[in-house]
Amino acid sequence: MKRIFYTCISITIIFLIINACSSGKKMSIPNQDFKSPVAAEDTALFRLVEQQTFQYFWDGAEPNSGLARERFHTDNIYPTHDKNIVTSGGGGFGVMAILVGIERGFITRQQGIDRFKKIVSFLETADRFHGAWPHWWDGATGKVKPFSKNDDGGDLVETSFMLQGLLCVRQYFQNGSIEEKALATRIDKLWKEVEFDWYRNSKNVLYWHWSPNNGWKMNFAVHGYNECLIMYILAAASPTHGVPAEVYHEGWAENGKINKFPANYDGITLQMNHQGEAGNSGPLFWAHYSYLGLDPRGLKDKYADYWKDNTNHALIHYRWCVNNPKGYKGYGTNSWGLTSSYSIRGYAGHAPTEKRDLGVISPTAALSSFPYTPKESMAAMKHWYNDMKDKLWGVYGFYDAFSETADWYTPRYLAIDQGPIVVMMENYRSGLLWNLFMSCPEVKQGLKKLGFESPWLSK
Repeated sequence: MKRIFYTCISITIIFLIINACSSGKKMSIPNQDFKSPVAAEDTALFRLVEQQTFQYFWDGAEPNSGLARERFHTDNIYPTHDKNIVTSGGGGFGVMAILVGIERGFITRQQGIDRFKKIVSFLETADRFHGAWPHWWDGATGKVKPFSKNDDGGDLVETSFMLQGLLCVRQYFQNGSIEEKALATRIDKLWKEVEFDWYRNSKNVLYWHWSPNNGWKMNFAVHGYNECLIMYILAAASPTHGVPAEVYHEGWAENGKINKFPANYDGITLQMNHQGEAGNSGPLFWAHYSYLGLDPRGLKDKYADYWKDNTNHALIHYRWCVNNPKGYKGYGTNSWGLTSSYSIRGYAGHAPTEKRDLGVISPTAALSSFPYTPKESMAAMKHWYNDMKDKLWGVYGFYDAFSETADWYTPRYLAIDQGPIVVMMENYRSGLLWNLFMSCPEVKQGLKKLGFESPWLSK
């Protein structure tokens, strides 16, 4: 919807670095219910991709806030002031990536705590609007950076992505040392200050934006289906500014309209209409952003089986690229995935339709789908690294997007695309972020309020 230099590091060196950084105290992952499914021969590459991508949120972070930059261009072709722009949604993905970094020994536990304290301090003092953060800030000052002319206030969707990450951090540290408990308490306060009920605009729907300068002028009532499910679940879950179930059923699901025009491609049928794409599948990030913490395994309500729908969504993208109806160079079983990303001319919402398939593959689409399509995602990862590394691989992992048809390979990164790679690969490997987020008692209560089923609700 709304949406430096080149370094080649050998796997041998990576392991030396990992061993040197793994001195931090480990937590016991709550309710972890499966071991790593990654084959032994693939573990080194899997780990390398996770670690290199993690560095976007570590070495690449904006120094004052500690948060993820909105974008990073290793070719340095962008206005200098853009280097200070930090993002609430991508920053939320980033705090989850930092937890992965602690667990995998990329950084120590204390390094992670120190970075989280810097981030939380920034979030406590930076511009907020009825508790919600804007899409962008100036990382040096904490002042809102307008995303568009009228979008200069609170962004409830991006705030929800941040909260999804912060709640994972709270759960990770809440039973730790005095310092860690204090951090968890500060995060809990930020969570409880977000006024989800304000963003109803006195209606049974949630609005994406509000601005003190422009009020509700953006007029963006959020209906499904898209990437915003997590916002409605957090709104129902809020212990201080919660919304009733009617907001979800009448606003998000539009009293069942959400099921009226489901996508269907090559014998694969979804259960929900991808809003704005009637009968077609939307960009693949819709199967990722809300599910970085929200565990789709066994998650159901009267509108969908979310594990089945997300898996089928990924498979539609895979089949589309294998069938390659527009005859683009390089599409196939080992190179697939369309989502919102950089494109040949600016930014575009790539999707498996005649109109929206522009011949651009976005690595985040397949890599963030590891839980849904492990064999297909692994094949793509191996091909891109082993056969196309010189064109696709840089200091923060795989570049954001490429087109073999146009011979276009851009050495650029976006926070909202790098974050889901780290998080969803780790969820596939260990369930880390799913286990943390779903352990939140408020989340369980919110899901119950909205009529969801989940194995977590009996734990």
